[in-house]
Amino acid sequence: MVRTRFAPSPTGYLHIGGVRTALFNWLFARRHGGQFLLRIDDTDAERNVESALAPILHGFKWLGLDWDEGPEVGGPYEPYYQSKRLPQYQAAVDKLLAAGLAYRDYATTEEIQAERETAQAEKRPFLYSRRWMAETSQQSADFESEGRQSVVRLKMPREGTLVLDDLVRGRVEFEWAREQDHVIQRADGTCLYHLASVVDDYDFKITHVIRAEEHLSNTPRQVFIAQSLGYELPQYAHLPYVAEPGSKNKLSKRKLDKYLKNRDFALVNEHGMAIAQQLGLATSADTFNPVIVDFYEQVGYLPQAIINYLVLLGWSLDDKTEFMDLAMLVENFSLERVTKAPASFDPKKLWAFQDHYMQALPIKQRVATMLGYLQRAGLVPKPTPCEVGPKLTRIIEAAGDRLKVFGDILAYADFFFQDEISYDEKAFEKHLSKPESRALLAKFRDALAKVEPYDVPNLEKLLHDFVASEGIKTGDIIHAVRVATTGKPVGPGLYDCLEILGKETCLKRIDAALAKAVD
Repeated sequence: MVRTRFAPSPTGYLHIGGVRTALFNWLFARRHGGQFLLRIDDTDAERNVESALAPILHGFKWLGLDWDEGPEVGGPYEPYYQSKRLPQYQAAVDKLLAAGLAYRDYATTEEIQAERETAQAEKRPFLYSRRWMAETSQQSADFESEGRQSVVRLKMPREGTLVLDDLVRGRVEFEWAREQDHVIQRADGTCLYHLASVVDDYDFKITHVIRAEEHLSNTPRQVFIAQSLGYELPQYAHLPYVAEPGSKNKLSKRKLDKYLKNRDFALVNEHGMAIAQQLGLATSADTFNPVIVDFYEQVGYLPQAIINYLVLLGWSLDDKTEFMDLAMLVENFSLERVTKAPASFDPKKLWAFQDHYMQALPIKQRVATMLGYLQRAGLVPKPTPCEVGPKLTRIIEAAGDRLKVFGDILAYADFFFQDEISYDEKAFEKHLSKPESRALLAKFRDALAKVEPYDVPNLEKLLHDFVASEGIKTGDIIHAVRVATTGKPVGPGLYDCLEILGKETCLKRIDAALAKAVD
């Protein structure tokens, strides 16, 4: 049975590039009727953030990437946390030491650095001399009598070549002489990722290690560990990394300032920040930006848009198909069609996928989800009055394709649910500060009060007749009416806004705007 895994470290929020790797593992397992595991790589105690695991697991649930074994699910190979598997790692270290395939090293950091600097000065590759290697208990006792502490290093081969068939990259070769004697256990007895990962993959019966390209250089030491312990090797597939917007450099959570120089990235980030502010969310560059999955959930993207876009960063069905649901992806995914070249993360392209799926979403689903955003922003009470549903349906229909994400309802609909509105100051100054503009608005207000029935066709006729009778341009009055009744310079169609707000509310708001303009 095919068994794949994704192994996040609880050191921060779920990275969009990490999700792409997890997605490929998930699709491969589902395509072959196999199992997908989550394993928590928490061997680095200094970097682990206890509160970071919950949003990582939540992110997978939101995206619909369920796991067959792991945290909150359990499984036959529990525990699925590396921090709880130290006895298994110690047994592996002991076995490697006993076989002479690893050794205790008593060198200090300064002594290793001195050897490294000597190699640089002599213009040769650095390779540790093993001068402070202890292979017997007596040698260890001698070094320890000097007050030295030991780490455990792999005793790597120093000749020959490792040849692997990578399922994405094909034949790859590594010269053993270029491999360092990597540390697998620290002086405090804790084990490093490379040993723990190999032991876990074997114990959990992982058949395919599908991971990002940057782990390719780790493969020789991990193969050496596995073969030294007598393990059967899994198959390896190293995926191209997700690149920065408009670049071939790897996408990073730590380069937000750089990405904000990209216009499309900056627009998406600014848009998301505005929605977060309306929701009262605490935001920072570390926890809320377009490189982090939580950003998209909070702003109101659809999981299927994220999934569909991410799968195309390194894989394609053919040269023309873009939109694919999860079932179609499971049916067609294969590692053979994964490219070797990195794919640039394009927030504008993701935006287009989101727009596609949002417009295809049934109105009832849009209403239900957007109602939740209005409630979270305090614009609609809980429990919600029964008249809000039909009103919100009408608002969403009027807004049309302007609502790209669920959070957009806050900008387009807040004035429908507020007793007192705030005005866009620039728009107010431009359209209501001049006496002649206010005079026209006052006349229109009197005409508006007489409209019956108060609906879109009659409101549209009223404005056209008003423009003709006053001998003015439509723009001379329509912008003033919009700002006075909604507080905004743009939004859904004006006639829809006037009808949804109702005559009494519109008249009161025009009166308030005129009073404010005079003040």
